[in-house]
This record gives sequence, structure tokens and C-alpha cells, in this order.
Amino acid sequence: MTLPVLPGHPHFAYRDNALFAEDVRVSELAATYGTPLFIYSKTAMLAALASYQRGFEGRDAQICYAMKANSSLAVLQVFARAGCGFDIVSGGELERVQAAGGDLKKVIFSGVGKTRAEMRQALAAGIGCFNVESEAELDVLSAVAAGMKLRAPVSIRVNPNVDPKTHPYISTGLKGNKFGVAHEDALRIYQHAASLEGLKVVGIDCHIGSQITEVTPYLDAMDRVLDLVAAIEAAGIPLAHIDFGGGLGINYNDDDMPPEADALWRQLLAKLDARGYGDRKLMVEPGRSLVGNAGICITEVLYLKPGEQKNFCIIDAAMNDLPRPAMYQAFHAIVPVERAASESAGVVYDVVGPVCESGDWIGRDRALHVAAGDQLAVMSAGAYCMSMASNYNTRGRAAELLVEGDLARLIRARESAADTFRGELLMP
Repeated sequence: MTLPVLPGHPHFAYRDNALFAEDVRVSELAATYGTPLFIYSKTAMLAALASYQRGFEGRDAQICYAMKANSSLAVLQVFARAGCGFDIVSGGELERVQAAGGDLKKVIFSGVGKTRAEMRQALAAGIGCFNVESEAELDVLSAVAAGMKLRAPVSIRVNPNVDPKTHPYISTGLKGNKFGVAHEDALRIYQHAASLEGLKVVGIDCHIGSQITEVTPYLDAMDRVLDLVAAIEAAGIPLAHIDFGGGLGINYNDDDMPPEADALWRQLLAKLDARGYGDRKLMVEPGRSLVGNAGICITEVLYLKPGEQKNFCIIDAAMNDLPRPAMYQAFHAIVPVERAASESAGVVYDVVGPVCESGDWIGRDRALHVAAGDQLAVMSAGAYCMSMASNYNTRGRAAELLVEGDLARLIRARESAADTFRGELLMP
């Protein structure tokens, strides 16, 4: 019998109490490649993308994967071959797109702190658009582009002051956030942009946050952006595209189910049509919703440590591999790779890593049937885990596998200690 681990994870399921990634037994992958180990389902990624594609069917829309969620080259290849563009936030990410064979004309460069060198790099590459986040950045980008005898295509990111009702660290559309320009200043800043010789205004951009699980914030943001579109175009500045960003959440805990992408966009497009902008070119920048539930991290139990107040399950994955719990107090489901036949409640543990920080925890108060040497799967680990991983405590980053059907490919080799200090130099 096949039983999905969690709703939203159909490509990770138990077969006779053994966890499978698509058609590959996870314990066999761990035995071959070691732990910690990230495993991604290609089918899950493409299924998540297909939901957006269904939502935009018949529309002039460009889906740009927000690669900060997971920038591994093979993951980028999957989306490039499926026709996606890319939302980047650094020159290094641009080089990754180039290495993965992405279409540079479908690249959007976001972020509040682009350097002059990054601007020159992106202009020389011929990217599709810069999402500009401040008036000062407009002036610098214009000067850089004019110095190269080019005009930079720009879209200005507008802060609509809409509460996305998410974690404050990943909220980006409120007045107190560092992103974008204030809604009330946007028309004046667009007029300034249109006056600069090195710029060509091509669109407007909005992004209100990440891990959003409700429709209302998107509808509110769309209304405020469309109000601005009307005002900007009335001032004689045409906008070829409208960029509504990303931010759609995923199911981490089976208690706050976000809408499917196609259902979300049916509602948003109905509003767009009602306001007379249904034929406008659209851009969106999903990240987490394409890869989050397509990945898991496999880890081995090292020790069980009972205590007076807490029992600890010490594993070989740590906050350098899975930073979201330490950084955001985030929840990830943790399940056994080989499930016990017993249905009793198990022992309640805090699941913690070996890094020398009290913040190095992966899960609090989890009931588990577990012994030293067993393996656990940390679910929903496809987004903001490997891309945020570090070498803290001189820990090499984990290996990564991409699974398709019954085939598993190594897409990143495990780092050795020597890999972590290869660029360092000893004193003479």
C-alpha cells in the first residue's frame, strides 16, 4: 500500500512502511550517499510549476523562478528546460543562470543593494529587466547604463503597505520593510525614472512577502498596484508589464493550507479583468511554492539523550544544513525513513543537531519511535535550506540528489573539510 507522508507531498510516500522518493527507496539512497542528504523530486517541481501554467493558460505571462529558494544548478536546469525565466538577486545568481543554460532575456534582477559591478554584468548579459528598489538606485543604474551606451530596462518595485500575515522576517510589503519605494512616492519616482537617459521604463513590480497562505493580501496588493498603473500611465509613462512577485506558501504542518497556484490566479485574474488590465503582460516570481515540498533532508540519529525536562534526539543534520528552524522558528515535519509497525505514541523528543549552539534544533516536542542508527526525513526541505546552508563548525554541505521515477542522480557532491577551506591561505 502507498501512503503519502503528508498532504502536499504526493511524491514522498510510504510503501509497506518504507519511505520512497518517487519510485526510489530512501534508505537505499542514504546507504549509498550518506547523510545528511537532500533528495528532490523532479516530478514534484514540475507539478508545482504546472499549477501556475494552468492558472495563466491563454494569458501573456512569464514565470520567473525566484532562485534564492534553491539555486542548485540541476534545479535551475529543470525550470529553464520547462520555459521559466529567473528572478535573481546577485551577480553570482546570474552566473548560475548562465551555467544552467537559462534564457538571459527572461532574467529579472531584484534586490535592494545591486552594486555597479553587478549592474554592468547584467547589462552586458542582456537581462530582461531590473526591478529597482530606490530612487538612488535609479540614478546609479542610469549612469552605469549610459556609460556603456545602453538603456537599462527597469521596473520599479512599489511597496503597497499590505500585511501578508506571515513571519516578520519574510514580510516585504509593509512601510517598515527595506524593500521597494513607498506607494505615495511612486508616481514622482516613475516620472524621475522616465527622465533619465540611461533607463527605459518597462513595468511595475510588487512583492509583499513569503509563505503567504491567504488570498486577501494578494487581492489588496493588486488593487493598490493597479491604482498606481492608472496614475502612472495617465502621466504619459506606459507600462508594458505588471509584475506581481511571488510569495505563495506551502503546507509545512498540515494546519494552514495555502491555495493552489491555479486557484489563486483565477481570483487575481478575475480582478485584473474587472479593472480592465486583463490583456497586460504579467510576470510572477514563485520560489518556495515550486521547490519547497519537492525536497526532503535525510539524517541519521546519533544519540538519544534523556533528561529531566527534555529528551533529546541528536541527529547528524544541523542548523548549517537546515537553517529555517533556528532562523525563523519554522516547523518542518520529521518522519521515520523506515516506519515502525507499532502504532503507540512514541517518546517525545527535541530533535537537535551537533552544532555548538542552543539554537541548533530542527524540531521541538516530536513523538518518535527511534533508536540510534535510525534515519529520519525532514520534510519540506526543498526551499531555503541548501541555498542558505553554511560551513559553520567546518561542516561540509550535504550531498544533493534529484530523483525522477526510479532514477536518482547526484547533483551536488558532499563537501569535504578540505573543500571548506580551499580558498584560505596560511601565513608564511
